Amino acid sequence: MIRVFDVRLVDEDGSQLGVMRTADALRLAQERGLDLVEVAPLASPPVARLLDFGQYKYELTKREKEAKRRQRSVTFKEVRLKPKIGIGDFDTKVRRAVEFLEEGDRVKVSVQFRGRELTHPQIGRDLLDKFAEQIKEHGVVERLPLLEGKSMHISVASVHKPKTHEPTPAAAAKGHARTDEEAAPVLDAVEATANDAAVAIAKVETPASPAAPGPEPESGAASTGKVN
Repeated sequence: MIRVFDVRLVDEDGSQLGVMRTADALRLAQERGLDLVEVAPLASPPVARLLDFGQYKYELTKREKEAKRRQRSVTFKEVRLKPKIGIGDFDTKVRRAVEFLEEGDRVKVSVQFRGRELTHPQIGRDLLDKFAEQIKEHGVVERLPLLEGKSMHISVASVHKPKTHEPTPAAAAKGHARTDEEAAPVLDAVEATANDAAVAIAKVETPASPAAPGPEPESGAASTGKVN
């Protein structure tokens, strides 16, 4: 519920309608089939806007989901080698590690020793050094090769930014039928006016004019509002 007496009203298309009584703004919102939203409560007088709040909430939720979808956490991938690995397999492992690094992931490259192979740790160290040389354009080695138990490994950090993945056409088709172009102007205008303030919503059901004489309205007949 908007409790102030006067508000500075902004039209649904962004036009300034000036300062008017809150009751008159509520009546105007009802006439246009819109909601009265207080977008800058700390202003003097507070700024309110006429808009379709349901459509605004839908677009706000949609944009939040889009932002989360584009966020991609960096994961840790592992590539395992053997001391007696062949040249072809070694090159394949290098290409796989490069793919991980290009995605923005970190890579752990390890050499697994078996039996008497542990008596020759230098073979694993040389193998990891060679591997690091092959992928140096895509990653930076964070730690030197160390023998831990029956394995030796290095950690490589990517020099690429994590990539985002666009949804498939089938996944996109499951979304709401409304397009960004249909509702973006409303959301953009509200966000530009809000100034990071809390939003109070006054949803109009019937006009309420304090100055107009007449019988007391029945319960539930007054303008009601929702507050986020």
